[in-house]
Amino acid sequence: MKRNNEHLKLSDVLKEFVEENRLQDGLNKVDVKDAWTNLMGNGVNHYTTNVQLKRETLYVDLSSSVLREELSYGKEKIIIMLNEHLGKELIKKLILK
Repeated sequence: MKRNNEHLKLSDVLKEFVEENRLQDGLNKVDVKDAWTNLMGNGVNHYTTNVQLKRETLYVDLSSSVLREELSYGKEKIIIMLNEHLGKELIKKLILK
């Protein structure tokens, strides 16, 4: 890490650490899971068995085929909501299984 300035902001130091150690992908995966939990509410979360981000595709496992069918109609809206919540466009595709 660069230490040419004694008065670095902690946020800058952490950002540099994350970038140098290639941790952003892992943090993004955690952020996406949190976003799904926060935005979808208890009803959907009750039936969510797994949330996984691979590249730009979000895979969500649901234990209810009825809910899966219902959510499939609003995939684009869900992607937009999640990306807005995350503050960046991490998700391009949503697959409900």
